Amino acid sequence: MIPDRQTPAPQARQQLAVVAGLRWRVFVNSLRTFRGRLELASRIFVSLAFLAGGIGGAIGLGGAAWFLILQGNEEWLGALLWPVFLFWQLFPLMATAFTQNVESSNLLRFPLSYRSYFLIRLAYGSLDPATAVASLWLLGIDIGIGVARPSVLPWATIVLLTFALVNIVLARMLFAWLERWLAQRRTREILGILFFLFILSFQLIGPLIAVYEHRSIPETRILGQKVSNAQRPLPPGLAAAAIAGIIQGQPGTSVVPFVLLVSYGIAFLWLLNFRLRAEYCGESFSESAGRKAPPSGLPAPRPGWNLPGVPGPVVAVFEKELRYLSRSGPMLFTLIVPLFMLAVFRSSDKNEGLLARVPELTFPLGAAYSLLLLTNLSYNNFGADGSGTQFFFASPARFRQIVMGKNLAHAAVFALEAGLVWLGTCLLYRLPSLGVTMATLAGILFVLPIDLAAGNLFSIYSPTRVEAGVFGRQRASLTTVLASFGIRGTLFVAGALMLWLSRTYENSWVELLILWLPAAFAFAVYAFALDRVDGIALGHRENLISNLGRRE
Repeated sequence: MIPDRQTPAPQARQQLAVVAGLRWRVFVNSLRTFRGRLELASRIFVSLAFLAGGIGGAIGLGGAAWFLILQGNEEWLGALLWPVFLFWQLFPLMATAFTQNVESSNLLRFPLSYRSYFLIRLAYGSLDPATAVASLWLLGIDIGIGVARPSVLPWATIVLLTFALVNIVLARMLFAWLERWLAQRRTREILGILFFLFILSFQLIGPLIAVYEHRSIPETRILGQKVSNAQRPLPPGLAAAAIAGIIQGQPGTSVVPFVLLVSYGIAFLWLLNFRLRAEYCGESFSESAGRKAPPSGLPAPRPGWNLPGVPGPVVAVFEKELRYLSRSGPMLFTLIVPLFMLAVFRSSDKNEGLLARVPELTFPLGAAYSLLLLTNLSYNNFGADGSGTQFFFASPARFRQIVMGKNLAHAAVFALEAGLVWLGTCLLYRLPSLGVTMATLAGILFVLPIDLAAGNLFSIYSPTRVEAGVFGRQRASLTTVLASFGIRGTLFVAGALMLWLSRTYENSWVELLILWLPAAFAFAVYAFALDRVDGIALGHRENLISNLGRRE
């Protein structure tokens, strides 16, 4: 929309005030609903946890900075700035349930000036939880430096403030470019593969440390020197060098690192401006292919799946879910993660770890970890359906049949993962005993139905639209994530108690009661909740459709 030339365009300050007022009204109006109040309570709880982590980290890093400077090891300040840098950049990517990002396409519908649009995107980055926590950590480091060397405090404050601004701009730049690449399916799949490989690579840190801890002291020093030289040209190393030069009484050696640090910020700012300018000018990416003339002879439609004894609507939803999941790169990697973790623990145990000492726990722990990986599916059943959820209400199928089809698909994925974990346990450790296998299967039959029943209710009461191309809207809502942790924690404790009791009363009739009575109770709970799904969904259909169809 182009404003009239004779009407003066509103100033950037006015536009920012209007956007801030709009977001405030949206927040206030959300408190009128039970879900909004519950979401606020969840965010307060998480904010307190972040605040505790920020204050604790600030005290620890501040004490470490004070100790290093008193010992004359100020060149090791980079070891304190690197965790801050990595947390600032990686946490928002790996924990998108705790991030809140505005979708740029919605802002661009309004006659915002580019300056206002640019400042709004930066402002959202400044309000990120990672920014608040990392800022507290930098404040702790600054105070620690000031206590050890008060004369250096002004310069250290300037350097650390510049370092913080560089991190904010870098985080916004990464998000802007990643959303650009996630806008198309091909690049989204490539980035998904690279992202999961990157996450899995973190699990190799333990085995690498175990390998290098047996090296001689000279070899360790040579490796440490190489790592130190490699990190110096990067922002954390430059900030540490700029502060260390002043502490060592060599101001000239601080200027070049500080100028390079500022240059990083300018480069990141230019890349961010380049990306946002393209968005502001109307750049759009569409995944839909151009329309083609229909072929002369259409092939006969392939019949759907047929499962004996299962109603047709349930089978149709089951087939649809599995076909969608089979095309999802993250879902396929989810099947690999438990096996990868078993291999990592196997390589790092060295006959000293828990799994090496008690290999019987490998299969139960692997099965529990596999269930945790399905949180985004089972606790947000309709997130990927989006506005298409309204067609479920228009179809002749009962809503409980739709939910059963989704639950059946999720249970099939979990069964496949549990089977792979069992095979991995046999290959990497040893064949689980019959008693442990039966106890684990009984625990699964107890945990899974209750978990699916809870997921069905949260999917209706607290639905969240899943958008693969927008960070911050790829997972269930914050309330749902926290609730899933609590529910699964309780279920896992009960399953562990069942496993312990089954081993205590092994080969007795008590073991049968311990194993199968809880499973029968779980299926009764699932059936009870499923019988009421139709009425619950009908009563919350407006909330379900509006939340899954809107774009915030």
